[in-house]
Amino acid sequence: MDEQISVRQAYLAMYSFLEELYTKYEFDQFGSILGGMSLLADGSPADQAVWADWLKAVERVREQQVDATLRIRHTK
Repeated sequence: MDEQISVRQAYLAMYSFLEELYTKYEFDQFGSILGGMSLLADGSPADQAVWADWLKAVERVREQQVDATLRIRHTK
């Protein structure tokens, strides 16, 4: 699947993903994050800084500055 979605759709996908993890595992930290990410009646996030942070993350991806490669480190 290599479909393009909008920045807003990607935000909602991330929200949905975190919400599902919160529902399954009830991590309190996810509850706090989701509260700030929740959308108000006008469509803006409850915590305006969340949207700005999200846009920065999108820009890092567009500029290929994100490396999500799994690295396993052996410890002694």
